[in-house]
Amino acid sequence: MISRTERLNRTALLRTPEEMEALAAAHVMLLGLGGVGSYAAEALCRAGIGEMTLVDNDTVAPSNLNRQLPALVSTIGQRKTDVVAQRMKDIAPDMALHCVNAFYLPENPVRIPENCTLVIDAIDTVSAKIDLAVRCNQREIPLISCMGMGNRLDPAQIRLGDLFQTTNCPLCRVMRRELRKRGVTSLPCVYSLEPARAPRQVEGAETRATGRTAPGSVSYVPSVAGLYLAYAAVEKILAGQSEK
Repeated sequence: MISRTERLNRTALLRTPEEMEALAAAHVMLLGLGGVGSYAAEALCRAGIGEMTLVDNDTVAPSNLNRQLPALVSTIGQRKTDVVAQRMKDIAPDMALHCVNAFYLPENPVRIPENCTLVIDAIDTVSAKIDLAVRCNQREIPLISCMGMGNRLDPAQIRLGDLFQTTNCPLCRVMRRELRKRGVTSLPCVYSLEPARAPRQVEGAETRATGRTAPGSVSYVPSVAGLYLAYAAVEKILAGQSEK
């Protein structure tokens, strides 16, 4: 078996032994394994995070093939948690990995592990994002949240910053308003400066349970957002380690 040291040899050229140990000791909970979350999950796995909890209750669909890491013709119909976990175990067999097949909902939240170092929000439901932010704030667990990446084409306009300094994102506007009401005044997030485009009407386009057309997407926007999330998570973990 390939050792952790062999696997992370290139990373260790840029990180101190203490930083490598901090990544190995970290437990990241990631919610959502779509176009954003699947790339964040794999990047964190390859970065040397020692333990992860993956949360999603969806299965791979044909419409996922244009952007999601677990989506292959051979995996259609399989649980995203299963496909992503199999990939990650093939990359890092020594990683402690936990899969939760559930959707995070305010009325039925997924439990955040007691030893959780950091939470990543890559989910779509606004009410769930708000509830998760409030719970993490109450427990003083670092959270990094991804804002809207649908209906956008330019990955160069993706930014990392605080929710309360964002512009051009309707989701950010709603999140700011609702979180202020709940006493949350800061939230690290990945967002886009690019205004969302109106999706074209295409025959056979996917529709949501609400009856609305699903947002348009491309391969290189949500994936870049996911990599931003992974970067922000690693830097936050290491910043916390240096403060000890």
